[in-house]
Amino acid sequence: MSLVLSGQAINAENQDLSKDAKSTLTKLAAWINGRDIPFLIISIGMIVMLLWAGSYKMTAPGAEGIVPLVSNSPLIWWHFKLFGPYVGSDIIGLTEIAAAILIIAGYVKPKAGIIGGFIGTLMFFTTSTMILSTPGAIISVPGIHPMRYMSFLGLFLFKDVISLGACFYLISYFGRKAILSENQTQ
Repeated sequence: MSLVLSGQAINAENQDLSKDAKSTLTKLAAWINGRDIPFLIISIGMIVMLLWAGSYKMTAPGAEGIVPLVSNSPLIWWHFKLFGPYVGSDIIGLTEIAAAILIIAGYVKPKAGIIGGFIGTLMFFTTSTMILSTPGAIISVPGIHPMRYMSFLGLFLFKDVISLGACFYLISYFGRKAILSENQTQ
């Protein structure tokens, strides 16, 4: 714990690994790491997905499409009862767009990226629970009775488990940048 608090772990993580890599495989890994390729792919992918999905939720087909998901959710079943499907879907869409904008802002203000990542984490945790609560997400296949499988709907929802992990990664990445920025100003 003291290693993390002292900042040694942060500095060790940011060192240039390319000079220590010996095999072609580890040199390739160091090259990828040195150019922040995982961060760029995850952050740009998350931004595009959130903007696209958020915009779609503000259309009539987008709102109508999520009614069965939200209505059966153990965490936000009340949302459409309180706001109705169209305003409720608009709120969800605007939340996704706000998270995307904060992640974009995180490129220059890392603390904004942390907030965007936390919003995404909350959203994707909520939607991940819908795998278990949405009728038809998990199905049995005729002839294979003891096994249960994810339907296309279940697989669609399962991407949110991966997105949840991506948001935790973004929180970690932006958090590291914010910590380094705070330490440079002292």
